[in-house]
Amino acid sequence: MIPDVLPDDGTPLRVLFCGINPGLYSGATGHHFARPGNRFWPALHRAGFTDRLLAPSEQHLLPSYGLGITNLAPRTTARADELTAEELREGGRRLVALVERHRPAYLAVQGVTAYRTAFGRPRAQIGPQDDTIGSTRVWVLPNPSGLNAGWPLDRIAAELTRLRRAAETSRVHALDGRRRPPEG
Repeated sequence: MIPDVLPDDGTPLRVLFCGINPGLYSGATGHHFARPGNRFWPALHRAGFTDRLLAPSEQHLLPSYGLGITNLAPRTTARADELTAEELREGGRRLVALVERHRPAYLAVQGVTAYRTAFGRPRAQIGPQDDTIGSTRVWVLPNPSGLNAGWPLDRIAAELTRLRRAAETSRVHALDGRRRPPEG
């Protein structure tokens, strides 16, 4: 099991990224999205979430960017399709509790098929969802695994850029709301 990468309690969390489950390489290294060829780290940088390309071994730096990482299922597998539907549903329940505790602005689930199963949303598509968990907005991203050939790095980075812009906009609105003088 790879530990979650989360900020200290009470520290703002802009986006909580949620992978499907650790692959064998990630399980061996203890780092999220660690397999060479996984596009998560390059896409995160290209999208402007980080000021430089981080290595998986630098995942501990993510909270300083207001970011975190978790997984739907803790079990390490060679391929995500080795997980059972019940493992994904249980992961969805665990994820809801984690989101309720840390209250990120956005939950970004990386894998539309896993999201559909975990949350019972068979028609979900890539992009922002109508669902929320409390005040947390949900965004479904493509799986960054190299096995997901239908989504090259540029397309993944473009979708992450959409998410980053939405997260920045919601942060600005939240700050504007705090600056308003009390009425009366």
